[in-house]
Amino acid sequence: MKIRTLSLVDWRSYAQVSVSFDDGLTAIIGENGHGKTNLIEAIGWMAGLGSFRGAPDDALVRDGTDAAVARVTVEGDDGREQLIEVEIQRAGRNRVQVNRQRLRRTGDLVGVLQATVFSPDDLALVKGGPTLRRGWLDTAVASRHPRNLVLRSNVERALKQRNALLRGVHGRLDADAAFTLDVWDAKLAEAGDQLLAARVELLAEMATTLAGAYDAVAQKAADVTANYQASWEGSLADTLASRRELDVRRGITTVGPHRDEILLKIGGLPARTHASQGEQRSLALALRLAADGVVRAAGIAEPVLLLDDVFSELDPNRATALLDALPPGQHILTTAAELPPKARPDQIIRVHHGAVAPQIL
Repeated sequence: MKIRTLSLVDWRSYAQVSVSFDDGLTAIIGENGHGKTNLIEAIGWMAGLGSFRGAPDDALVRDGTDAAVARVTVEGDDGREQLIEVEIQRAGRNRVQVNRQRLRRTGDLVGVLQATVFSPDDLALVKGGPTLRRGWLDTAVASRHPRNLVLRSNVERALKQRNALLRGVHGRLDADAAFTLDVWDAKLAEAGDQLLAARVELLAEMATTLAGAYDAVAQKAADVTANYQASWEGSLADTLASRRELDVRRGITTVGPHRDEILLKIGGLPARTHASQGEQRSLALALRLAADGVVRAAGIAEPVLLLDDVFSELDPNRATALLDALPPGQHILTTAAELPPKARPDQIIRVHHGAVAPQIL
């Protein structure tokens, strides 16, 4: 899978810009704050990932305008080109089209364009809370089997409705509320059990890949594990029933996929609290490489790799090791500094105060 062209109108700092991409490695070089990350953020958004910076959609609209527009031409592994078009409204619903056909949900983009994003913020996958690790795993689950995106959506919808009901009863459950709670319990239990199974299966599938990726990036062997810790045992329906009194009293759902954790360990010790900064960075990179690896192994697509200024956070040895560990395909990286010595870009794009100019090699 390859990005051929990207066009932006009123996206972040760009009033209008168009970029073409070659095969292999493209290096987007520019000082911080000049707009280089905005380019690959748009690609990531159109891969169905949203803003990998965690920004809300309205932050993507250029100041003083009402909407941002992005278009990308994607060449699939079969050589067929597809056009993705997105309009993000500052106020109102976004519009997404693929080959001029409107999509009902942004999530339907999953599979049209596959991308794996590496960023300095990935360190939070190791050091941060479980929400980030669940998000990393769910993105991989949806990329591995796009139909699994529906599972996560169904869980979130049932959870939202169930929590709203629990807050509304103020600790007192009458017959009508109990009946409605039964409905949302059933929906949450069905989707939750299926999402748990998909998460556990994929995490087990990527175990060997994760360990190998860590060894490659860290340049030393280590016992690296990622184990799933569910917040319930057996049937989620039975657990929800046993927790009902507690949930009604607290006004929130205390068990389910939204409470689960992925335990990361290096050498048998929790990576979040016992690993060094360098080990944590190596593990964060390995998590991205492992998720990318399972998508490739499934034969669904060869994702585009987007690397946002990751080399500035790595020492020369780890930077070189990451380059060596990257799978083949199209890679687009941004940097404010010099490229690692082993980087051999096929294309260089210079960004200066929002102006984009290809450099002749």
